[in-house]
Amino acid sequence: MTATWCVNLLRKRRFWRETCRRSPLVRGLANKSDDGWLRSMFAHNVDARKDAHSNLLSKKETSGLYKIQFHNVKPECLEAYNKLSTEVHKELHNDADYPCEVVGSWNTWYGEQDQAVHLWRYYGGYPALTECLNKLRLNKSYLEFRKERSKMLISRRNQLLLEFSFWNDPVPRPGPNLYELRTYRLKPGTMIEWGNHWARAIKYRQENHEAVGGFFTQIGELYIVHHLWAYKDLQSREETRNSAWLKEGWDANVHYTACCPNAERRLYVPAVFNKRAFT
Repeated sequence: MTATWCVNLLRKRRFWRETCRRSPLVRGLANKSDDGWLRSMFAHNVDARKDAHSNLLSKKETSGLYKIQFHNVKPECLEAYNKLSTEVHKELHNDADYPCEVVGSWNTWYGEQDQAVHLWRYYGGYPALTECLNKLRLNKSYLEFRKERSKMLISRRNQLLLEFSFWNDPVPRPGPNLYELRTYRLKPGTMIEWGNHWARAIKYRQENHEAVGGFFTQIGELYIVHHLWAYKDLQSREETRNSAWLKEGWDANVHYTACCPNAERRLYVPAVFNKRAFT
């Protein structure tokens, strides 16, 4: 934006205000629209949608409903926590009476330390989630597990997620692998625009099969997006990310989505009981 352009813009705005001040016929219109007119010179307008973004962007909730848990563990208890979680999660994972599965579990390598992250999938959407919760309230061994686990935790939080329709389904892959969880906090009202850009951009990140899954929050802190990636190691991660910049179109996606006000990057390694799934 040149200095001359800015000066001309300010002159036009002064002229508009002076005209409105002198003319009572347009004064009311000026008071309502002047600021909006100036904002429109800089703002990117997004068309109104007639459906919830959860319906427009996600797979069916019967196949794409997930829960992510973040557990901050006392440093001295992390090994015992992993061992205890391994036993209980395996039982739930293999029990056909529970319409859910542990998709993956990880411990932080770089990022918030001594943290465990669990990703659950519910087959059947919200009714399946409700069924699991009701059964767990009557599961004595699980209630004992929660009681013992509470002694090891500093804090915990969870979110219900829906899966972006254009991302891969998270499936087991041979390891060992390093997993990266990138978390974005979007401005309210920009989820559709974000999804539109990434629906085109995901094709640039598929050659090395690094794209594991993409999700957005439905219950919990809203306007949160999680992208999960897998790499063989840090060097592979660096090479894979650099190769994306050589593809025409990737730079445009970064340009349009890099304005996210808050973003967080964490690296994870699979927890012990993940050996049967995400390694």
